[in-house]
Amino acid sequence: MKQKRATSTVWRRRVGGQLLRWGEPMMSAADAARAMGWDQTHLSRVQRGQYRISADNVRKLCRLIGVDDEPAVEEVARVAEKPLGGGWWAPYAGRIGQAYHDFIELEAEAESIRIHHPVVVPAPLQSAGYVREILTRAANNLTAERAEMLVSIRMARQGILTRDERPAKLHALVPEPALHAKFDSGPAVMRDQIRKLIDATEMPNVTLQLVPLTAHPAFVTKGPLTLLSFRHPWVPVGSLDNPMGGTHTEEPEAVSWMEEEFDLISSIALPVDESRERLEKYLEGLYA
Repeated sequence: MKQKRATSTVWRRRVGGQLLRWGEPMMSAADAARAMGWDQTHLSRVQRGQYRISADNVRKLCRLIGVDDEPAVEEVARVAEKPLGGGWWAPYAGRIGQAYHDFIELEAEAESIRIHHPVVVPAPLQSAGYVREILTRAANNLTAERAEMLVSIRMARQGILTRDERPAKLHALVPEPALHAKFDSGPAVMRDQIRKLIDATEMPNVTLQLVPLTAHPAFVTKGPLTLLSFRHPWVPVGSLDNPMGGTHTEEPEAVSWMEEEFDLISSIALPVDESRERLEKYLEGLYA
């Protein structure tokens, strides 16, 4: 029976990529395909995320190629069974860019997130009013309906920090200049945003540091970046933000560079306690 080609998704590609990483040093693709009763084209398409592979076949293939890391195999098998189009983001398929859709799916599985934006409050900590201002004030051809859809998506994404099971850990570097933004709709937007940041500092899974106004420009001109880490055995993902939804990579050298940049900026940011104290002073109007 001919295998029906499945829609490629970011997690199907990750499943295939992990199977490829495990298989390459242990068995030739031709031998692995033959042992599975497949032709080599079928295996290649599984590895590229074009064909779905069942959890049982993940286990079978891993036994054949000699993978003895059972927890890792079970994690890949779990993700292989993820239904196509599942998740709260399913209704937005085709209404947002594919890069943004991929990022949402990756973020939803992340165990930890490190994020730095040199200009605005990072997305996981934005208030709805702040998001609305950012999206609409300088937008071209953005309808009110689409703006509200994008606000809803941004807010839904933040559920990873408060979910009942394994809430994600967040380390956010917040640029102090962002706290000086002035909005036409009035100061309430920024007051609400600062309150949300202060509330976030009380969450046990959130580390928030302010990058001070006095930081040398060399530390704040690298551009916005996000680092996502996952359960074993998934490799981390680095994302460089852009208006099209970002550029995401698993390439080790690129991810390592982003990790070094994040650590460097974190090293000159204010400590957690001092960051909270300064946020409270902003709320009191002492830095207005």
